[in-house]
Amino acid sequence: MWVSILNLKSSGLNHCFTRTKAFRYFWSITKALQEQRFQSDSGKLTYSGSRYYVSNARIGSSKHFGESFDTILKNIDVPSDCVGTIRNVLTKHSWIQKYESGFSTELDQYNVIRILDDLFEETLDASIALYFFRWSELWIGVEHSSRSISRMIHILVSGNMNYRAVDMLLCLVKKCSGKERSLCLVIKDLFETRIDRRVLETVFCMLIDCCIKERKVDMALKLTYKIDQFGIFPSRGVCISLVEEILRAHGLELAWEFVEHMLSRGRHLNAAILSLFIRKYCSDGYFDKGWELLMGMKDYGFRPDIVAFTVFIDKLCKAGFLKEATSVLFKLKLFGISQDSVSVSSVIDGFCKVGKPEEAIKLIHSFRLRPNIFVYSSFLSNICSTGDMLRASTIFQEIFELGLLPDCYCYTTMIDGYCNLGRTDKAFQFFGALLKSGNPPSLITYTLLIGAYSKFGSISDAESVFRIIKTEGLHPDVVTYNNLMYGYGKTHQLNKVFELIDEMRSAGISPDVATYNILIHSMVVRGYVDEANEIISELIRRGFVPSALAFTDVIGGFSKRGDFQEAFILWFYMADLRVKPDVVTCSALLHGYCRAQRMEKAIVLFNKLLDAGLKPDVVLYNTLIHGYCSVGDIEKACELIGLMVQRGMLPNESTHRALVVGLEGKRFMNSEEHASLLLEEIVVANGA
Repeated sequence: MWVSILNLKSSGLNHCFTRTKAFRYFWSITKALQEQRFQSDSGKLTYSGSRYYVSNARIGSSKHFGESFDTILKNIDVPSDCVGTIRNVLTKHSWIQKYESGFSTELDQYNVIRILDDLFEETLDASIALYFFRWSELWIGVEHSSRSISRMIHILVSGNMNYRAVDMLLCLVKKCSGKERSLCLVIKDLFETRIDRRVLETVFCMLIDCCIKERKVDMALKLTYKIDQFGIFPSRGVCISLVEEILRAHGLELAWEFVEHMLSRGRHLNAAILSLFIRKYCSDGYFDKGWELLMGMKDYGFRPDIVAFTVFIDKLCKAGFLKEATSVLFKLKLFGISQDSVSVSSVIDGFCKVGKPEEAIKLIHSFRLRPNIFVYSSFLSNICSTGDMLRASTIFQEIFELGLLPDCYCYTTMIDGYCNLGRTDKAFQFFGALLKSGNPPSLITYTLLIGAYSKFGSISDAESVFRIIKTEGLHPDVVTYNNLMYGYGKTHQLNKVFELIDEMRSAGISPDVATYNILIHSMVVRGYVDEANEIISELIRRGFVPSALAFTDVIGGFSKRGDFQEAFILWFYMADLRVKPDVVTCSALLHGYCRAQRMEKAIVLFNKLLDAGLKPDVVLYNTLIHGYCSVGDIEKACELIGLMVQRGMLPNESTHRALVVGLEGKRFMNSEEHASLLLEEIVVANGA
């Protein structure tokens, strides 16, 4: 391919090329001055007679790199004299020959590499080489080969532009797609285009780290063993990252094998690597092995540090072993280690999560810990979970008084507390304060607001927040979609429920149990009971087990319309699938019998449920009481009230209202007063 190099002016690149034959371009000053009929902003070829011209924007295009490379190469800092420098180097090395009308040279992948070498050797500025590298690919019209990319990576590392090299390596890793043959070609090109061994070692370490970042642990392992053939082994930092990823993806056995290989290659263990194994043992429930490894660190030539102990303490807390975690915390001094705020805060957070803030306060006093933002977050989370938002607001204000600044988690905790109480106004106030603080809201923050608006507020407000998520560049997860879907279902917008499910699938998000629960509930509420039942049947055919909540909704729908045969078919389905009916499921079925005034069936079912170990609640009792009162059987209703009292449940307003309805049906005078007296007598008679 013959390509004129550049009309190099100190003010920038004005590219005026005249095409004379296939893949041959010559630059012509005269022609450019005579026929400047190109579009400087469009980036398109403009026809003039029998020739084509290319605009400045053509050079700025990135269509041949693709989206990922466009991200890599935009916004490159290039010295102001870059253009002149490139021209001088190309002239010096005879890449361009000066004629009256211009100069030309053949530009292929082989020559690109040679020019890159000349540019870097002369300037020692990798950004200049990278600028030419980008231009040459865009102008040639095809992607650079793996070999030229590899050489560019070496130059970038030599020129202390590692961050650009990492971006290129990430693209190479993605292109390999886990294929060993592709990986071998990349390794070969990187090795053969090396500048020196130090740079090569750095490049290979960066390549392995890129594999780890892309969660391609198998590729990273293969790469590690392949570069071992060149006498190169990853740095300690990369080894730590690789061990962590092996533990995540493959478990302990393969990780220990790699550690043994690491030791054989002269890499020494440290507390950071063994801490990863301690974390894995504890995560798998083997706290004894985790402790054994912690105590055995001295056998490897070093003492356990505060980080290793904190890992162990944190895992104990997360597993609920707070007494043991506290004990280890107090024993740290025996090992010559001082407790730090992180280790103490882990235990404080554990006590707060199990609702024991008083124990957390004792620890603060014992270690004279100055509360940090993590500690305050723990207390806020505990207080908000109890619904005491007045106290939570006081604690939140204390954070400022101590000179601390709440983070996104603190604000989100307050928002969550108010959302749970249905106080969307207060939740939105804290959301506004979060925005003013400069902390970007998280996806969880937005999801909580959508849930609150869907449940307590306006669905249009929920939709507005959902749109904000997308404009902020965040990606909704299944919980976000479910929260908005709940709002659509509640407002009977079944079409939008289905639209959201389609959007989820398009985004690669699989519906979960909650999604189907919401869908089924929405359909039953709209009266599409048969269709909801079909969804349950389809889920069962596909191997999914619907939740008790989904069964309850459909059973309730069938019962309300008196279709007890279908309701009982679902009931038996639950037994076959080992889905245990709860009290709500039973209430749905009993409610259907009571609505149909088939009380003999209702009481038989109720007794069977009692024999099966069901513990009825007040709602279920009131369902039966309402049923008997509606058919005028006050005596049976009173028996059930007595049974309810004996089981420790007191009559409520609904019970009283049922008796009033029954007494009015019997034409009692002062039925409300009479119902109150009846309830009082029943409560006293049954010893409450």
